[in-house]
Amino acid sequence: MSAYIDPHIHMVSRTTDDYKRMALAGCCLISEPAFWAGFDRSGPEGFRDYFRQLTQYEGKRARAYGIEHKTWLCINAKEAENVALAREVIKLIPEFLDQPDVLGIGEIGLNKNTTNEATVFLEHLDLAAKTDELILVHTPHLADKYQGTRMIIDMLKGDHRITPGRVCIDHVEEHTIRHALDAGHWCGMTLYPISKCTPARAVDMIEMYGPERIMVNSAGDWGHSDPLAVPEFIFEMRQRGHAEALIKQVVFDNPLMFFSQCPRFNYVPRSVGSEAGGT
Repeated sequence: MSAYIDPHIHMVSRTTDDYKRMALAGCCLISEPAFWAGFDRSGPEGFRDYFRQLTQYEGKRARAYGIEHKTWLCINAKEAENVALAREVIKLIPEFLDQPDVLGIGEIGLNKNTTNEATVFLEHLDLAAKTDELILVHTPHLADKYQGTRMIIDMLKGDHRITPGRVCIDHVEEHTIRHALDAGHWCGMTLYPISKCTPARAVDMIEMYGPERIMVNSAGDWGHSDPLAVPEFIFEMRQRGHAEALIKQVVFDNPLMFFSQCPRFNYVPRSVGSEAGGT
């Protein structure tokens, strides 16, 4: 069993059974971006409670199973279509940025590549630049992905305060990974059963582009998803005969390197049961 990190998973939508299965498979650290809850929230106070859940409560569930929990804050791309609401939510974020388990701003990005989404993306970038935060970016699904990724990279280039190596472009696929890497960003490959990448395709991309500035994640959430997708990637790598050092670089060393750019990041392994859980 190899220790691994899942750098993008939405555990507020998963059960404690998933934490146990992930721990048994070798997961030692996760990061949880803010995301859509499956419905549009009615106002900014719903986000305040959500940010409290991410920064003050979810970590207790994770640590009860020996898994360290980090998080990101934003209003997600889907709800960002409501610019007025998004601006109220962005005003809340600085209240939580000094929490020790916060890695930065994310997952911001585009959903349908609309003008409103782009406006809110840029306002998130402004906050990240002013507070010197890491950035995690959601790229659109399916047919909207290529155009949306190019739009995102152009907007990042347009803000000279943003350091490319402190941004991870997530959900990359074969037709977008080169653009993100060439722009100097980190990349996340999401192993999702339907709309994103399979473990085999992810290994293909490692073989084609190498392991530098690339991570893999499950993006497990309330939909059809697999919280053990990263171990599936490890299995595929081993089936193809890749060295353990290469596997460790992708599933452990790379996320640590990216997260370590956040001055609050402090990874201390914990034993199962070191903090009481709850139901």
